[in-house]
Amino acid sequence: MPIDSGASTEEKIKAAARKIFTQKGFLSTTVRDIAAEADINLASVNYYFRSKEKLFESIMDETISALFARIEPVLNDRNKSISEKLEICVSYYIDNMLQNPDFVFFTVGEIMSGRLENPGMVNKIKTLEQTHFAQQLKDLGTEGKISFHPINLLWNITGMTFFPFLTRPRLLESGYFNSEEFAALIQERKKWVPIWISQMIGN
Repeated sequence: MPIDSGASTEEKIKAAARKIFTQKGFLSTTVRDIAAEADINLASVNYYFRSKEKLFESIMDETISALFARIEPVLNDRNKSISEKLEICVSYYIDNMLQNPDFVFFTVGEIMSGRLENPGMVNKIKTLEQTHFAQQLKDLGTEGKISFHPINLLWNITGMTFFPFLTRPRLLESGYFNSEEFAALIQERKKWVPIWISQMIGN
């Protein structure tokens, strides 16, 4: 996605950094790469963010905050069932990855390298245990069904949505299907993943 020419210098730097970090990973990215992509001088990047590490942390904090800002209201909606919440969250995850399919490689790569040691992420994940959704899962046990920890559900959603994108490049290269066919299969998963998870928990 081209960088908005009308954006502030700070936003141009962040947009360029997101693109380069996603393509090359944290370790292989230099501040010079980011400055070149943003079409600004190197000093401007250092002025706004001081270091590559600070810039990376800023982007990850924004990404995590944006994710939870979208899903927390859904998880705390007392008028929605477990199935309805699963449908909304899965759809949101998939739409985001369809817009930026390479982001999954960035995320997995940084987790494996140990770069994603973000206290904000840990704290946000902990808040899942305080949501109405978590209480709904606990209540399943009182109904004679299996009670699930919300993190197990998060792992299931993440695994079922991330993995197809991890296999996407190789499957496209092999000619097994094209981009349109992949997108169509992913759209199917918006319907099936919530159903599969609901069946797992007996909901």
